Amino acid sequence: MPRRPHARLSMSCAAWHAVVAAVLTIIFCSCLAEARVHQSHGGSLATRRRDVVPGSVGGCALAVEPFGYLCEEHEVTTVDGYILSLQRIPRGRHAGAGVRQPVLLQHGVLVDGMTWLLGSPEESLAYILADRGFDVWIANTRGTRWSKRHVSLDPSSQDYWNWSWDDLVVNDMPKMVDYVYTHTAQKPHFVGHSLGTLVALAALSEGRLVDKMKSAALLTPVAYLAHMTTPLGILLAKTFVGEAISGLGVAEFDPVAPAVTSLIKELCRHPGTNCYDLLRDFTGKNYCLNNSAVDVFLNYEPQPTSTKTMVHLAQTFRDGVLSKYDYIWPNRNEEKYGQPDPPAYNMSNIPSTFPLFLSYGGRDELADPADVGLLIGDLIGHDSDKLTVQYLEQFAHADFVIGTCAKDYIYNGVISFFNRFN
Repeated sequence: MPRRPHARLSMSCAAWHAVVAAVLTIIFCSCLAEARVHQSHGGSLATRRRDVVPGSVGGCALAVEPFGYLCEEHEVTTVDGYILSLQRIPRGRHAGAGVRQPVLLQHGVLVDGMTWLLGSPEESLAYILADRGFDVWIANTRGTRWSKRHVSLDPSSQDYWNWSWDDLVVNDMPKMVDYVYTHTAQKPHFVGHSLGTLVALAALSEGRLVDKMKSAALLTPVAYLAHMTTPLGILLAKTFVGEAISGLGVAEFDPVAPAVTSLIKELCRHPGTNCYDLLRDFTGKNYCLNNSAVDVFLNYEPQPTSTKTMVHLAQTFRDGVLSKYDYIWPNRNEEKYGQPDPPAYNMSNIPSTFPLFLSYGGRDELADPADVGLLIGDLIGHDSDKLTVQYLEQFAHADFVIGTCAKDYIYNGVISFFNRFN
């Protein structure tokens, strides 16, 4: 597919200012249901989210151990110096000691590993896998709550946030998979949601980790975003959100920065503003996401990411091509890639013998069925016994990770798939 010319370089200063104003308004509103939390519970999201968790309390003590599971905290340092946290649930509540098949869970963008732990043991995938005999490892991407440290950079510096999801493909995911592989002496299965699927697909397309993982279950797989229908996502992408903010020196993309949440409260008091439905507007009409699940989610999420990652996702939507980060200026791309345009990730390069489980929803406005269809088309040559595709017409983006009925509709199928390759 031909790439668009670098026309955005010609935007005037006034146009950039207009873009920035529009972008900031959209970002403020896109913090999902902050106003709903404020109106229903009388508290600020900024104090309900990360600040409510003491820095010394990890995921094990916060979420896992209170349910009676054994849990371990682990750390791994990437080649570029980021110190990443993993939580391990080595066995179920009623299981004895013994060797179990490892599985690594990778979250999406603007959240962290807590998303796999927010429900009850009967609802959350991490607990279900542990109780079904798996050794569960939960990843936390750089920049999130428990993966904020670096060997030399401070999170308050712009240099700390100078990365896109390309760096997760090259550094974070390989390091965590290798860590699990080394510590268990077994190849892990992999489960990704949203951005976690994109990172896995990109890595596999470049031949990374094929010999280090047994299989991958990809929930709401993202390889293309051209058909995305979420109004907020489209507005963010079409207004060049990332490039505008990057130009102002905003390297950290934090949806709940104090200035943002203050303005959200004002916007949500405005007549005609319906902040209650923003989660639906952003992800699609979820099938089994009840109010209680949303409230628990908003106690701990969202999390920050790099602005560069948001830029990269916007580029994927606007260009209609899954490629490496576009530095806009051809000479910058030449320096980085040796060519004026960034190289594309080719999904058809994923080895046809690598086991893949894809599950997607008909109401998902981020991973739209048409875009998943493009990915499935890329995998047309995949071995039929190594590719399982599940389509759930009533499901949307958040159902797959915090939906109360995901066990019956999705997780049991994921476990059956894994057991075929254990």
